[in-house]
Amino acid sequence: MNSEKPVFFDSHAHLVADDQTRYPRNPIGPNPNSPKRPPGTVGIPGGHHGPHPVHEVPDTSRMLQWMQEENVAGAVAVQKRMIYRYDNSYILDSCDRYPDLLTPVIIPDAEDTATPDFVRNCAQHHGLSGVRLFGLRQTDGATPWLNSAQALKTWDVAQAFGLVMDLEIIARGGAGDAIPTVLELSRAYPDVPIVLDHMLEPEVVQAGFGLDRRYEALAGQTSVFLKFTSINLDVLRESGVDAAPFLRRAVDMFGAHQIMWGSDIGTSSGSYKEMVSRMVAAAAQLDDDEKRAIYGETGRRVFLRGGQKSNAARTIAEPA
Repeated sequence: MNSEKPVFFDSHAHLVADDQTRYPRNPIGPNPNSPKRPPGTVGIPGGHHGPHPVHEVPDTSRMLQWMQEENVAGAVAVQKRMIYRYDNSYILDSCDRYPDLLTPVIIPDAEDTATPDFVRNCAQHHGLSGVRLFGLRQTDGATPWLNSAQALKTWDVAQAFGLVMDLEIIARGGAGDAIPTVLELSRAYPDVPIVLDHMLEPEVVQAGFGLDRRYEALAGQTSVFLKFTSINLDVLRESGVDAAPFLRRAVDMFGAHQIMWGSDIGTSSGSYKEMVSRMVAAAAQLDDDEKRAIYGETGRRVFLRGGQKSNAARTIAEPA
């Protein structure tokens, strides 16, 4: 590691294998009901990023090299559902091979009756740190993939191991209206760290950068964390909004120890080097302690191999 550079921990890296024989791709087409992305974001040509945004394929070997170059001490390998659907083989194999550098977050089908046992097996045998649930918030507010009776059985497993529940809630105009559901789940599962991907994508052109009364309800919730990623930086850029005051407001509202950086490599446009440098630029209004927390301390503290409870038990069992 380079002592002259800040140390980072990447809480959101989508690994995609070069080897398509061993890890065949099964891509999902665009969902017509999903909110449209502006040009320049998540690899969509155009916008302020120019007509041909860079989109690097993060095979594990390549990703580890980029991490070393950018002083990234570890990363969360988040299943790439749009490429592999619910086949988590590549991230599990990669994290098994490099346990000191990578920790896995799987995406299962939470409404599948086999999922709770699958999650339990991954926690016991693959050092699982979290489960990512991903879906649309329907027009009536329903999120069956998140909190149906069957989905809650996966939350039960997460509670037993202290696994992170990493949530991407997609809704037109951002997912701020889902915050009451998140708070209900945090009360029902107090031992489960909940991480909200892309900060629920607030409408940054609104007053207070979209971090409004709905978001204020999350302040002081020590089990709920927000992930600040290249998607947020893309939306800010495409909206003509400076990222630095946005992040300053978020830190003032939630505290730096509830916010973590994630590159979103494998989805967002730009090189890995650019993603790290854009994070540094966004932190211009933060003090050194706040930067350290968001750059790496928060993510490393939350995403633990085997879950929070396994690590607590291991700490107690280890001799002084």
